[in-house]
Amino acid sequence: MEFLTPPFMQRALIAAVLVGVIAPAVGIYLVQRRQALMGDGIGHIAMTGVGLGFLLSTSPVWMATAVAVVGAVVMELIRWYGRTRGDIALAMLFYGGMAGGVLLINLSDTGSNANLTSYLFGSLATVSSEDITAIGLLAAFVLLVTVGLRRQLFAVSQDEEFARVTGLPVRVLNLLIAVTAAVTVTVAMRVVGLLLVSALMVVPVAAAQQITRSFKVTFVLSVAVGVAVTLAGTVTSYYQDVPPGATIVLLAIGVFVALTLLAAPLARSRASRSESGSDRCTLEVPATRRAADDVHV
Repeated sequence: MEFLTPPFMQRALIAAVLVGVIAPAVGIYLVQRRQALMGDGIGHIAMTGVGLGFLLSTSPVWMATAVAVVGAVVMELIRWYGRTRGDIALAMLFYGGMAGGVLLINLSDTGSNANLTSYLFGSLATVSSEDITAIGLLAAFVLLVTVGLRRQLFAVSQDEEFARVTGLPVRVLNLLIAVTAAVTVTVAMRVVGLLLVSALMVVPVAAAQQITRSFKVTFVLSVAVGVAVTLAGTVTSYYQDVPPGATIVLLAIGVFVALTLLAAPLARSRASRSESGSDRCTLEVPATRRAADDVHV
C-alpha cells in the first residue's frame, strides 16, 4: 500500500473515484440518445475555458466548466434548430474551441506546453487540493441530477415524443443532460484528459450493456467498471510511470472486450433456462386446467 502514502496520490485516488462514478452515470444517457461522441466535442470546447483560466489567472477547472456549459447549451440549440447545416456548425464549434484554448494558453504568462499536455491527456500528479474541492462539488451536482432524475432522463433519452406526450419538459431535460455532460467533462479532464474523457463516459456503459438487460443493472455495473478502471489505471501509472488517462481508457476497453467474450455463453445460458421454463409452463397448464375444472364442479 505504498501508493497511499504520497499526498498527491491520495488526491489522485479521490479524483479517480469521483470521475469513475460520474462519467458512466452521465454516459449512459448519452449512449441511449446515440450521442456517444458528445463528450469529445465538449472536451474540445472546454479547452478554451482552460486557456481563459490561465490567461486571467483564475481556476482553469471553474473557467472550463463555465465555457463547457455554454458550449453544451449551444450544441443543444444547434441540434434543435440547425438540422440542415448543424453538422458544419458543430464542427466549427469543436475545432474553434480547441484552437482557442491552445492560443490562449500560449498567450498567458503561466501557460506552457506541459500545462497543455496535462489537460489534454490528464495528469494525476498535478491534482491540487483546490482541484479536489472543485471536482467534489461538481461531482455532487452530477450525481444529484443523474440519480435523482433518472426516470425522467431515461424517458427523454429513450423516446422524446413519448416523453413530451406524457407531459415531461423535454427541452429542459435535454438541456440538463447537456449541462451535466459538460460538467462531467471538466471534472474528468484532470484524470483522463479532455481528449480521452469521452471514452470513459461511453466505454464502461458499452461494456456493461454486453451482459445486462435492464437500465438499472446497466447503470450500476457501468459505474462499478468506471471506478475499477480509474483506480487500477491510477495505481498502474504510479508504479509504471505511464500516462494515467491512456492507461485508464485502455483498461476500460479491455473490460469491454472481456465482457463481450462473456456475453455469448451468458446468452446461451439464459436461452436454455428460458426454454426449460417454458417447457415447465406447458406441462403445468393441463394440471391447472384440471384443478380449475374441479373447483367449478
